Amino acid sequence: MIKVTVYQNNDGVFCGFRMEGHAGFAAYGNDIVCSAVSVLVINTMNSIDKFTDDKFNGAVHEEKDVVSFDIISEPMSASAELLLNSLVLGLNAIQNEYGKKYIKIKIKKKQEV
Repeated sequence: MIKVTVYQNNDGVFCGFRMEGHAGFAAYGNDIVCSAVSVLVINTMNSIDKFTDDKFNGAVHEEKDVVSFDIISEPMSASAELLLNSLVLGLNAIQNEYGKKYIKIKIKKKQEV
């Protein structure tokens, strides 16, 4: 199962996420749920990098099947906010189509450090 935790700031705005695991919908290389989630996640990271001036921490740990991403710009741009909202919309659509057996999404308040 893919587990996605999407973080919100104190204003309820999405500001980052952590994704881990594999869907297990089909054999490795043929798993359309994993592919769809991966495309959404990587495209969101690349789009925020390319189309905004927001600063972020992002990491892909292939050996651990973990992707993490956090906007560190204050305030976050409207473009980054839109892109993260779009990510959550897409992830929810995949979960609604294929079920929580393959992808589970949790929304969590980001802990201030």
